[in-house]
Amino acid sequence: MNFDAKKVKKDIVCWIRDWFKANGPTCNAIVAISGGKDSSVVAALCVEALGKDRVIGVLLPKGEQFDIDVSLALVKHLDIKHYEINIKECFDSLMNNLEAALPKVDVQTITNLPPRLRMTATYAVSQSCNGRVANTCNLSEDWVGYATRYGDGAGDFSPLSKLTVQEVKAIGRELGLPSMFVDKTPIDGLQPKTDEENLGFTYEVLDRYIRTGQIDDIDAKKRIDYLHASNQFKLKFMDCFEYNEEL
Repeated sequence: MNFDAKKVKKDIVCWIRDWFKANGPTCNAIVAISGGKDSSVVAALCVEALGKDRVIGVLLPKGEQFDIDVSLALVKHLDIKHYEINIKECFDSLMNNLEAALPKVDVQTITNLPPRLRMTATYAVSQSCNGRVANTCNLSEDWVGYATRYGDGAGDFSPLSKLTVQEVKAIGRELGLPSMFVDKTPIDGLQPKTDEENLGFTYEVLDRYIRTGQIDDIDAKKRIDYLHASNQFKLKFMDCFEYNEEL
């Protein structure tokens, strides 16, 4: 299928403007900046929609971050205000308390804790800076659950959650972002493996499957279908008991 990046980019910019008119006419867009394509594209879209003076980047290293120079280059490129908040001490302190209290701390707990601390810090900045937090997830990651609930999966508005990785990249190029931001190898900065190595398939394969239903690798299809089915709960609002006082 043909993807009209120019039109979609324009539509997203208009959507962001309309969203802020309804949900915070004087508020700033707060974007957690990783230096990857998603946060880069979201930040650039917000700048185009609201102006650079209403966009604030939040850099959230955990100790020393080897690629933080890319994040710093992005905020310089967009000429936006930014704050750097290191979560290492908070992470270490909480881990010490968890390890003292629990018989065992699961490896997935350790993996998901930093994204949740990062989002906590992002919301703290937002609340102190008259902000609304941008969610930076895309459809491809959400499709297979490659986001942490109440971590990078949180936010107040989401410009990219209906777009695949390839489509996000096309939007980035339409915005005129340099290749170092659009084509940066996706990695969460918390572990040595790339996103695609962790998933076991490429985003190109996943995106084609999402949009066309076509896939050549049967093993990849099985894994994608399994991840999509098992992570549906992440895409829903919290299930609530429906109380009816008349019953």
